[in-house]
Amino acid sequence: MSVRHVETVMGVPVSLVLRAPDDARSRAAVRAAFDRLHAADARFSPYRQDSELCRYARGQVPVPSGELREVLDLAEAARRASGGAFDVRRPDGTLDTNGVVKGWAAQRTADQLRADGFHDLCLNAGGDVVAVGRAEHGRPWVVGVRSPFRRDALLARVEVVDGAVATSGTYERGAHVWDGRTGCPAESLVAATVVAGDLTAADVLATSVLALGPDGVSWAAGQGASLVLAVRPDGEVISAGVAAPAAAAR
Repeated sequence: MSVRHVETVMGVPVSLVLRAPDDARSRAAVRAAFDRLHAADARFSPYRQDSELCRYARGQVPVPSGELREVLDLAEAARRASGGAFDVRRPDGTLDTNGVVKGWAAQRTADQLRADGFHDLCLNAGGDVVAVGRAEHGRPWVVGVRSPFRRDALLARVEVVDGAVATSGTYERGAHVWDGRTGCPAESLVAATVVAGDLTAADVLATSVLALGPDGVSWAAGQGASLVLAVRPDGEVISAGVAAPAAAAR
């Protein structure tokens, strides 16, 4: 049996599949999970002037909360590891932690569900997926990676057990990722997908690959990604890692 719920959080559809009886305990856990995600959005949204992130950027929060400090530390570690390509400081000076927060918040939510005794679940935050345990009949969770050229086609199908898949791309929001080294939009790739042990790492690595360009594929594999897929504007797929995609399509 499973409990399923979908809700919009951080401007994207978020779905949770909890392999557990549909009872009061499970439903309460699902509600608490989405409340946790909404709380992260309220704290880190760059679009809410009353969020802690925006108040911190304006100098109104002299001592950041532990959560904000953790996210900023993750961002700084990624900036250093990527040689400055990953940067939460936009070229106009705006502080935008979206390249960290969605994966971080989803992973923390999944970790809390596991700590509460739910050992098989899949949380999909706008295409960034964290999978805990297994799907029905002991099978791995299967995550479809969409083609950046066709909404109805898949670039790959990835099987995941206790892991995560994150994708960063330009095909829906345009060139919204920038190369922190140059301050210019990252346009040498149209999509980058990373499979890693947790969604915090996968999300940061996927954004970093998009910022770094083709050279970021092997770099991310060296940073612990088990699979990296990147797509050039001409459709060429660059990959690295121990797992091979099961399907590809344009």
